[in-house]
Amino acid sequence: MPRELLEALPDVLDAGQLAEVLHLSRSGAYNLLNKPDFPTLHVGGKKMVVKQALIEWMHRNTNAPKN
Repeated sequence: MPRELLEALPDVLDAGQLAEVLHLSRSGAYNLLNKPDFPTLHVGGKKMVVKQALIEWMHRNTNAPKN
């Protein structure tokens, strides 16, 4: 993901924003937000993700070549 795109994101993303950023359907975003290993933030009745936690989660879950 280009650095400019990451910098333009809000600090906390809701399901709609998460879906847009990751090119998922809204239900796909909710599936992620309901996974036990996904860094979900509960605010009121909403499920959200903090941008920095999303970036760290993506790094941990990226298939990188093993040297």
